[in-house]
Amino acid sequence: MEEFSYDEFALFHENLSEWNLDVDVPKVRRFFVAVDGLRQLSGLQWGDDDPEYVLLHGGAQNAHTFDTVALALARALIALDLPGHGHSDASPYGGSAIVSHAHDVEWALVQLLSGPRPLVGMSMGGLTSILIAHDRPDLVRSLVLIDITPGVNADKARHITDFVNGPTSFDDFDELLERTIAHNPTRSVSSLRRGILHNAVQRSDGTWVWRHQRHPKSELTAPDTGDLWAKLGELTMPVTLLRGMATGSVVDDDDEAEFLRRLPGATVIHVPGAGHSIQGDAPLELAALIRRFGV
Repeated sequence: MEEFSYDEFALFHENLSEWNLDVDVPKVRRFFVAVDGLRQLSGLQWGDDDPEYVLLHGGAQNAHTFDTVALALARALIALDLPGHGHSDASPYGGSAIVSHAHDVEWALVQLLSGPRPLVGMSMGGLTSILIAHDRPDLVRSLVLIDITPGVNADKARHITDFVNGPTSFDDFDELLERTIAHNPTRSVSSLRRGILHNAVQRSDGTWVWRHQRHPKSELTAPDTGDLWAKLGELTMPVTLLRGMATGSVVDDDDEAEFLRRLPGATVIHVPGAGHSIQGDAPLELAALIRRFGV
């Protein structure tokens, strides 16, 4: 059995090399914050200064999905692991319960921030961000949504959920890497290998499992999200939708039209060459857009 050593802070040089970034790696630390009794959320704090941005990843991901973006931004920020993802404890309502996730993140942000900050949410993290911005506008100065609207449904996201809901374990690392490469044929093998090391764990018998699968599925009924389109339309802070225009995006023209009907003053930016995961396909462009619209 091949055993893998893993230091989550030892791989940033790969991000820099892959994207030709000439920046210094700031101090990055993992933190934990209590959100419900002994239950904790975890995340990464980039830099020692007061965070300027808050980043929320999508389903089946973790805070490290934004590593290249954080390096390119070169700003103090926090990237959170959603409940049941990364190093965060599970929600009692399961890994996709965005109302529960929003409450957890709100409580974490109350403790972590000194005032409202730009909130950047991708996919499920974006839906969670809409709820946070609606319920706690005192925490959110502006909202940037990465390839997500309330109109995204199971059919539009089928190619993603089919991958996420695949095998629950893998005999070895190579099997996991091979499946991930097949799902992401345009990505470099080194970036996918790095992503797996951040997002999977090797068990004592040598098999591998995704971090978001470590927790048993909850039997509790998740709280109702209500009408997310209506809640989006009630937001008063600046809102920007970044839409991937390549294969893999889950946002279509109808979603974009409804987004602008609900928020006529909002901004929509098309990102050519990027699919659903803009942070993976075009991280430098995403960093520039966050600087521009996350104000």
